[in-house]
Amino acid sequence: MEAYGGGSNAPDKPDKPDGPEGTDTADGAAGAGASVPPAGPGSLPRPRSSGGAERPADPAALPPAGTGPAASSGPADPSGPAAPSAPGTAPAPGTPAPGAAEGIAALSPLYQAGAALALAVVAVAVCVHLGMVFLHVAPSNTVSKEHGKAVDEWIYPEFEQNWKLFAPNPLQQNIGVQVRAETGSAGGDLRTTGWYDLSAQDGRAIEGNLLPSHTQQNELRRALDFYADTHDGDSRATGPRGALSEQYLRRIVVLRLDRAHAAGAGGRLERVQVRVRTINVPPPAWSGEKVSTTPAYRLLPWWAVPAGEAQGGVA
Repeated sequence: MEAYGGGSNAPDKPDKPDGPEGTDTADGAAGAGASVPPAGPGSLPRPRSSGGAERPADPAALPPAGTGPAASSGPADPSGPAAPSAPGTAPAPGTPAPGAAEGIAALSPLYQAGAALALAVVAVAVCVHLGMVFLHVAPSNTVSKEHGKAVDEWIYPEFEQNWKLFAPNPLQQNIGVQVRAETGSAGGDLRTTGWYDLSAQDGRAIEGNLLPSHTQQNELRRALDFYADTHDGDSRATGPRGALSEQYLRRIVVLRLDRAHAAGAGGRLERVQVRVRTINVPPPAWSGEKVSTTPAYRLLPWWAVPAGEAQGGVA
């Protein structure tokens, strides 16, 4: 058989379209070591440079000037300064400007002085309060003996401290405060009211209340504790604060009676009397402890109501 060669008997190659500048497209691709896929329907030919290299069809795809390989003289230094942002790029919302002051330093000098003064006043008040509470609960010492009156005036009655909740034997009694009054009418007639249970009134106000007031929870209880600590079993004052505790308790019950309109229309409160009822809390069934649940009463003396307090005011 006769082999095909480059002679005249070799089969003719199919005609191929000539590339730019007379270069055979297929031969050029084969010479570059790559095959060119056939163009699909409706596709545009890729532009080429004069040297045969492909160029991007879209000018926007070109890299910015100065960012190509020729612009870099070596590997980037990670410790060097960050590249500046492109001109016209706005910072993200909420980002402070470089070098801008923040916090109190951003305020004017006048406002800075006001903020520093307010912080100083709060710090001094906190330190004074903590010091007073410490002297109140600490064992007797030279400072508390010298300034005991000032400490008591600061603490009582709002900041009184006690440890009954943590006592080995907590309170196991329900103590109620009741009051009655002697009232005078416009015609000069006197009458005695029934007993008003002030503790029960506070209990009803607290029950079901997610945010009961400090007055409803503690005012009456602390006033009674104050009175009991400064009086003996016969209601005689045991110290210089006995008169103050009596006045404090009396004013509270007079205010409560005035709100309840105990004197009636046109009447006035002449005297009030406080009664303390104590009932033991029944022990649990498993304890086997036996206690009496019969109420015990302590009757305090009648107190005359000054004219300035008779209508619920403060003398």
